[in-house]
Amino acid sequence: MESLDKTDLQLLRILQKNSKLTTKELADAVHLTPTPVFERQKRLERQGYIKKYVAVLDPDKLDQSLLVFCKVKLKQINHEIASDFERQIMYISEVTECYNISGAYDYLLKVRAKNMRQYQEFVLNKLGNIESLASIESTFVMSEVKQIYGINIQS
Repeated sequence: MESLDKTDLQLLRILQKNSKLTTKELADAVHLTPTPVFERQKRLERQGYIKKYVAVLDPDKLDQSLLVFCKVKLKQINHEIASDFERQIMYISEVTECYNISGAYDYLLKVRAKNMRQYQEFVLNKLGNIESLASIESTFVMSEVKQIYGINIQS
C-alpha cells in the first residue's frame, strides 16, 4: 500500500467532516482540478482508507434516545465461544457497536433503545438467550458531551 501524501490526508479530513461534497467542491478545497481529486478519492476507497459513506441520524427524532454501554462477561472464553457470541451479536439490531475488550469484561456493547422498558426486554429476551453469557453491567448515558465521527489525522 503506497503512503499518503499531504493532499490525500487533507481529502480524508474534509471527507470525514462532510462526505456529501461534490468532486468540484473537494477540488476547490485542496486547490486541484476535479479529475485528480476524483482519482485520488477512488484510490483511497480501493485501498481501504475510506470504508464507506454514511448518514448520521438523530436518535431522538427516530425514538431511539436511550443510549446504554453494556459490559458483557462470558462464562468462559475460547475462540469458538467468542466467535459464537460475536455471530449472535451481529443479528441483534439494538446493538450498534461491539468491541472485544480487556479487563474484567470480555465485550463492550453500544446499545440504542426507545426507553428503559425496551432495554429491559432486550436484556431479558435477546442477551438473556445467549448461553455463554455470565453477566452484564449497564451504564446509562445521561447526556452526550462529545461525539466525533472521524479520527484525528496527523500530517
